[in-house]
Amino acid sequence: MEQKEHVPVLLEEAINFLRLKNGHVVLDATIGGGGHALEILRQISPDGRLIGIDQDKEILNRLEVKLKDTSFKNFDLINGNFRDLDKLLELLKIKKIDAAIFDLGMNSLQIEESGRGFTFKKDEPLFMNFKSESGAGNLAAAEILNSWTENDIAEILFKYGEESRGRRISKAIVEARRKKPIMTTFELLDVLEKAFPERLKHGRMHFATKTFQALRIAVNDEMNALEEGIGKCWEILDVEGRMAVISFHSLEDRIVKNFFKEKKAGGKAEVFTKKPVIASEKELKINPRARSAKLRAAIKIKI
Repeated sequence: MEQKEHVPVLLEEAINFLRLKNGHVVLDATIGGGGHALEILRQISPDGRLIGIDQDKEILNRLEVKLKDTSFKNFDLINGNFRDLDKLLELLKIKKIDAAIFDLGMNSLQIEESGRGFTFKKDEPLFMNFKSESGAGNLAAAEILNSWTENDIAEILFKYGEESRGRRISKAIVEARRKKPIMTTFELLDVLEKAFPERLKHGRMHFATKTFQALRIAVNDEMNALEEGIGKCWEILDVEGRMAVISFHSLEDRIVKNFFKEKKAGGKAEVFTKKPVIASEKELKINPRARSAKLRAAIKIKI
Protein backbone atom coordinates (compact mmCIF):
# COMPACT_ATOMS: atom_id res chain seq x y z
CA MET A 1 0.00 0.00 0.00
CA GLU A 2 1.35 3.44 -0.92
CA GLN A 3 2.26 5.56 2.10
CA LYS A 4 0.46 8.90 2.24
CA GLU A 5 2.66 11.96 2.43
CA HIS A 6 1.99 14.42 5.24
CA VAL A 7 1.32 17.86 3.71
CA PRO A 8 2.72 20.79 5.74
CA VAL A 9 0.43 23.80 6.19
CA LEU A 10 1.38 27.44 5.53
CA LEU A 11 4.83 26.28 4.45
CA GLU A 12 5.73 29.24 2.26
CA GLU A 13 4.36 31.82 4.71
CA ALA A 14 6.17 30.34 7.72
CA ILE A 15 9.49 30.06 5.88
CA ASN A 16 9.17 33.66 4.65
CA PHE A 17 8.82 34.91 8.22
CA LEU A 18 11.87 32.96 9.41
CA ARG A 19 14.24 34.61 6.85
CA LEU A 20 16.64 31.68 6.93
CA LYS A 21 20.24 31.82 5.73
CA ASN A 22 23.08 29.41 5.19
CA GLY A 23 24.69 28.72 8.57
CA HIS A 24 21.60 29.26 10.71
CA VAL A 25 20.87 26.94 13.64
CA VAL A 26 17.13 26.20 13.52
CA LEU A 27 14.76 24.35 15.83
CA ASP A 28 11.75 22.51 14.41
CA ALA A 29 9.99 21.77 17.68
CA THR A 30 7.36 19.52 16.08
CA ILE A 31 9.24 18.03 13.16
CA GLY A 32 6.77 15.18 12.43
CA GLY A 33 6.97 14.11 8.80
CA GLY A 34 9.52 16.81 7.99
CA GLY A 35 7.35 18.96 5.70
CA HIS A 36 8.76 22.25 6.99
CA ALA A 37 12.13 20.67 7.83
CA LEU A 38 13.07 19.84 4.23
CA GLU A 39 12.63 23.45 3.13
CA ILE A 40 14.52 24.67 6.21
CA LEU A 41 17.43 22.35 5.35
CA ARG A 42 17.49 23.64 1.76
CA GLN A 43 17.87 27.21 3.01
CA ILE A 44 20.39 26.74 5.85
CA SER A 45 22.70 24.26 4.10
CA PRO A 46 25.53 23.49 3.81
CA ASP A 47 26.75 25.20 7.00
CA GLY A 48 23.57 25.38 9.09
CA ARG A 49 22.11 22.88 11.52
CA LEU A 50 18.55 21.71 12.08
CA ILE A 51 17.35 20.22 15.35
CA GLY A 52 14.04 18.39 15.11
CA ILE A 53 12.00 17.33 18.14
CA ASP A 54 9.00 15.01 18.14
CA GLN A 55 7.26 12.93 20.80
CA ASP A 56 6.31 10.21 18.36
CA LYS A 57 9.20 7.78 17.95
CA GLU A 58 7.53 5.94 15.05
CA ILE A 59 7.18 9.12 13.00
CA LEU A 60 10.72 10.19 13.89
CA ASN A 61 12.07 6.83 12.66
CA ARG A 62 10.21 7.24 9.37
CA LEU A 63 11.60 10.74 8.95
CA GLU A 64 15.15 9.54 9.59
CA VAL A 65 14.77 7.02 6.76
CA LYS A 66 13.34 9.74 4.51
CA LEU A 67 16.17 12.19 5.26
CA LYS A 68 18.82 9.54 4.64
CA ASP A 69 17.64 9.52 1.02
CA THR A 70 18.56 13.21 0.69
CA SER A 71 21.95 14.92 0.52
CA PHE A 72 21.39 16.58 3.91
CA LYS A 73 23.48 15.42 6.85
CA ASN A 74 23.28 18.57 9.02
CA PHE A 75 20.37 17.59 11.26
CA ASP A 76 19.71 16.04 14.68
CA LEU A 77 16.42 14.27 15.47
CA ILE A 78 15.40 14.02 19.13
CA ASN A 79 12.55 11.99 20.58
CA GLY A 80 10.95 14.12 23.29
CA ASN A 81 8.40 16.77 24.23
CA PHE A 82 9.15 20.34 23.20
CA ARG A 83 8.25 21.46 26.74
CA ASP A 84 11.68 19.99 27.64
CA LEU A 85 13.51 21.65 24.73
CA ASP A 86 15.99 23.42 27.05
CA LYS A 87 17.27 20.06 28.34
CA LEU A 88 17.13 18.44 24.90
CA LEU A 89 19.21 21.21 23.30
CA GLU A 90 21.61 21.13 26.24
CA LEU A 91 22.36 17.49 25.37
CA LEU A 92 23.50 18.71 21.95
CA LYS A 93 25.49 21.56 23.59
CA ILE A 94 23.38 24.15 21.77
CA LYS A 95 23.12 27.43 23.69
CA LYS A 96 21.48 29.69 21.07
CA ILE A 97 19.34 29.24 17.95
CA ASP A 98 18.61 31.59 15.05
CA ALA A 99 15.06 30.51 14.33
CA ALA A 100 12.30 28.19 15.53
CA ILE A 101 9.05 26.80 14.19
CA PHE A 102 6.19 25.06 16.00
CA ASP A 103 3.51 23.36 13.89
CA LEU A 104 0.92 22.29 16.45
CA GLY A 105 -1.22 20.29 14.05
CA MET A 106 -1.44 16.53 14.17
CA ASN A 107 0.52 14.57 11.63
CA SER A 108 -1.90 12.89 9.21
CA LEU A 109 0.05 9.64 9.64
CA GLN A 110 -0.80 9.67 13.36
CA ILE A 111 -4.49 9.90 12.53
CA GLU A 112 -4.52 7.34 9.75
CA GLU A 113 -1.89 4.80 10.74
CA SER A 114 -0.94 5.03 14.42
CA GLY A 115 -3.61 2.68 15.81
CA ARG A 116 -3.78 4.85 18.95
CA GLY A 117 -7.38 6.02 18.78
CA PHE A 118 -6.94 9.53 17.37
CA THR A 119 -9.73 8.98 14.85
CA PHE A 120 -13.34 7.86 15.31
CA LYS A 121 -13.28 6.42 11.78
CA LYS A 122 -11.37 3.30 12.88
CA ASP A 123 -11.95 0.92 15.77
CA GLU A 124 -8.79 1.32 17.87
CA PRO A 125 -7.77 1.31 21.55
CA LEU A 126 -8.38 4.65 23.26
CA PHE A 127 -4.75 5.62 23.90
CA MET A 128 -4.45 9.04 22.15
CA ASN A 129 -0.99 9.73 23.54
CA PHE A 130 1.53 11.25 21.11
CA LYS A 131 4.17 8.94 22.57
CA SER A 132 4.09 5.85 20.40
CA GLU A 133 4.56 3.45 23.30
CA SER A 134 2.08 2.92 26.11
CA GLY A 135 3.49 2.47 29.59
CA ALA A 136 3.70 3.74 33.13
CA GLY A 137 3.23 7.48 33.37
CA ASN A 138 1.69 7.77 29.88
CA LEU A 139 -1.91 8.88 30.34
CA ALA A 140 -4.45 7.26 28.01
CA ALA A 141 -7.89 8.52 26.94
CA ALA A 142 -9.44 5.29 28.32
CA GLU A 143 -8.16 6.21 31.78
CA ILE A 144 -9.91 9.60 31.62
CA LEU A 145 -13.16 8.05 30.38
CA ASN A 146 -13.22 5.24 32.94
CA SER A 147 -11.82 6.84 36.09
CA TRP A 148 -12.26 10.63 36.02
CA THR A 149 -15.33 12.17 37.66
CA GLU A 150 -18.32 13.31 35.64
CA ASN A 151 -17.48 16.95 36.46
CA ASP A 152 -13.84 16.62 35.40
CA ILE A 153 -14.80 15.01 32.09
CA ALA A 154 -17.38 17.74 31.44
CA GLU A 155 -14.77 20.39 32.21
CA ILE A 156 -12.26 19.17 29.60
CA LEU A 157 -15.05 18.82 27.01
CA PHE A 158 -16.06 22.46 27.59
CA LYS A 159 -12.51 23.82 27.87
CA TYR A 160 -10.61 21.89 25.20
CA GLY A 161 -13.40 20.80 22.87
CA GLU A 162 -15.64 23.85 23.25
CA GLU A 163 -18.39 21.23 23.34
CA SER A 164 -21.68 22.83 24.44
CA ARG A 165 -23.16 19.38 25.21
CA GLY A 166 -20.27 18.53 27.53
CA ARG A 167 -22.46 17.98 30.58
CA ARG A 168 -24.82 15.61 28.77
CA ILE A 169 -21.92 13.71 27.18
CA SER A 170 -20.02 13.28 30.47
CA LYS A 171 -23.20 11.96 32.10
CA ALA A 172 -23.66 9.45 29.25
CA ILE A 173 -20.00 8.34 29.60
CA VAL A 174 -20.34 7.72 33.35
CA GLU A 175 -23.60 5.80 32.86
CA ALA A 176 -22.06 3.65 30.09
CA ARG A 177 -18.90 2.79 32.04
CA ARG A 178 -20.96 1.45 34.95
CA LYS A 179 -22.02 -1.38 32.64
CA LYS A 180 -18.61 -1.92 31.02
CA PRO A 181 -15.40 0.07 30.55
CA ILE A 182 -15.13 2.22 27.41
CA MET A 183 -11.91 0.92 25.82
CA THR A 184 -12.15 1.53 22.05
CA THR A 185 -13.02 4.39 19.71
CA PHE A 186 -16.17 2.65 18.44
CA GLU A 187 -17.36 2.03 22.00
CA LEU A 188 -16.96 5.76 22.71
CA LEU A 189 -18.65 6.61 19.41
CA ASP A 190 -21.63 4.48 20.43
CA VAL A 191 -21.94 6.41 23.72
CA LEU A 192 -21.71 9.76 21.92
CA GLU A 193 -24.29 8.74 19.34
CA LYS A 194 -26.81 8.18 22.13
CA ALA A 195 -25.98 11.54 23.73
CA PHE A 196 -26.86 13.52 20.58
CA PRO A 197 -30.37 14.05 19.18
CA GLU A 198 -30.84 13.01 15.54
CA ARG A 199 -30.99 16.64 14.31
CA LEU A 200 -27.43 17.30 15.54
CA LYS A 201 -25.86 14.20 14.00
CA HIS A 202 -25.67 15.42 10.42
CA GLY A 203 -23.99 18.84 10.61
CA ARG A 204 -20.84 20.00 8.79
CA MET A 205 -18.74 18.77 11.70
CA HIS A 206 -19.04 15.17 12.91
CA PHE A 207 -20.70 15.02 16.34
CA ALA A 208 -17.71 13.18 17.86
CA THR A 209 -15.04 15.64 16.68
CA LYS A 210 -15.01 17.96 19.68
CA THR A 211 -14.98 15.13 22.24
CA PHE A 212 -12.06 13.37 20.53
CA GLN A 213 -10.17 16.66 20.31
CA ALA A 214 -10.74 17.46 23.98
CA LEU A 215 -9.56 14.02 25.10
CA ARG A 216 -6.41 14.23 22.97
CA ILE A 217 -5.53 17.69 24.34
CA ALA A 218 -6.09 16.52 27.93
CA VAL A 219 -4.10 13.29 27.49
CA ASN A 220 -1.09 15.18 26.12
CA ASP A 221 -1.45 18.27 28.36
CA GLU A 222 -1.07 20.27 25.17
CA MET A 223 -1.88 23.78 26.42
CA ASN A 224 0.54 23.70 29.36
CA ALA A 225 3.21 22.12 27.14
CA LEU A 226 2.77 24.95 24.62
CA GLU A 227 3.17 27.66 27.26
CA GLU A 228 6.31 26.01 28.60
CA GLY A 229 7.73 25.24 25.15
CA ILE A 230 7.44 28.70 23.60
CA GLY A 231 8.71 30.30 26.83
CA LYS A 232 11.85 28.14 26.87
CA CYS A 233 12.33 28.57 23.12
CA TRP A 234 12.28 32.36 23.47
CA GLU A 235 15.05 32.18 26.09
CA ILE A 236 17.27 30.15 23.74
CA LEU A 237 16.45 32.32 20.70
CA ASP A 238 19.30 34.69 19.85
CA VAL A 239 18.72 38.42 19.41
CA GLU A 240 17.39 38.96 15.84
CA GLY A 241 16.16 35.35 15.99
CA ARG A 242 12.67 34.59 14.69
CA MET A 243 9.89 32.32 15.87
CA ALA A 244 6.85 31.11 13.91
CA VAL A 245 3.96 29.17 15.46
CA ILE A 246 1.15 27.46 13.54
CA SER A 247 -1.85 26.61 15.72
CA PHE A 248 -5.13 24.83 15.01
CA HIS A 249 -7.19 25.58 18.11
CA SER A 250 -8.49 28.89 19.47
CA LEU A 251 -6.90 28.25 22.88
CA GLU A 252 -3.51 27.58 21.28
CA ASP A 253 -3.76 30.71 19.17
CA ARG A 254 -4.66 32.78 22.25
CA ILE A 255 -1.63 31.47 24.15
CA VAL A 256 0.70 32.38 21.26
CA LYS A 257 -0.96 35.77 20.67
CA ASN A 258 -0.68 36.73 24.36
CA PHE A 259 2.90 35.49 24.59
CA PHE A 260 4.07 37.63 21.66
CA LYS A 261 1.97 40.58 22.91
CA GLU A 262 3.68 40.39 26.30
CA LYS A 263 7.17 40.28 24.71
CA LYS A 264 6.27 43.26 22.52
CA ALA A 265 4.97 45.24 25.52
CA GLY A 266 8.27 44.57 27.30
CA GLY A 267 10.22 45.91 24.32
CA LYS A 268 11.69 42.48 23.61
CA ALA A 269 9.90 41.60 20.38
CA GLU A 270 8.54 42.91 17.15
CA VAL A 271 5.42 40.99 16.14
CA PHE A 272 4.96 40.47 12.40
CA THR A 273 1.37 39.25 12.61
CA LYS A 274 -1.13 41.78 13.94
CA LYS A 275 -3.73 39.25 12.81
CA PRO A 276 -2.85 35.58 12.27
CA VAL A 277 -2.00 34.48 8.75
CA ILE A 278 -4.44 31.91 7.37
CA ALA A 279 -4.26 29.57 4.39
CA SER A 280 -5.03 30.85 0.90
CA GLU A 281 -7.89 29.45 -1.17
CA LYS A 282 -5.26 27.82 -3.38
CA GLU A 283 -3.75 25.94 -0.41
CA LEU A 284 -7.18 24.94 0.91
CA LYS A 285 -7.99 23.23 -2.40
CA ILE A 286 -4.83 21.12 -2.08
CA ASN A 287 -4.96 20.66 1.70
CA PRO A 288 -8.40 21.17 3.33
CA ARG A 289 -6.96 20.48 6.84
CA ALA A 290 -5.24 23.88 6.62
CA ARG A 291 -8.62 25.58 7.10
CA SER A 292 -8.23 26.01 10.86
CA ALA A 293 -4.49 26.83 10.77
CA LYS A 294 -3.32 30.20 12.13
CA LEU A 295 0.25 31.40 11.86
CA ARG A 296 1.84 34.01 14.14
CA ALA A 297 5.45 35.13 14.03
CA ALA A 298 7.82 37.47 15.87
CA ILE A 299 11.46 38.55 16.05
CA LYS A 300 13.45 38.88 19.28
CA ILE A 301 14.90 42.39 19.40
CA LYS A 302 16.24 42.40 22.97
CA ILE A 303 17.23 39.86 25.64
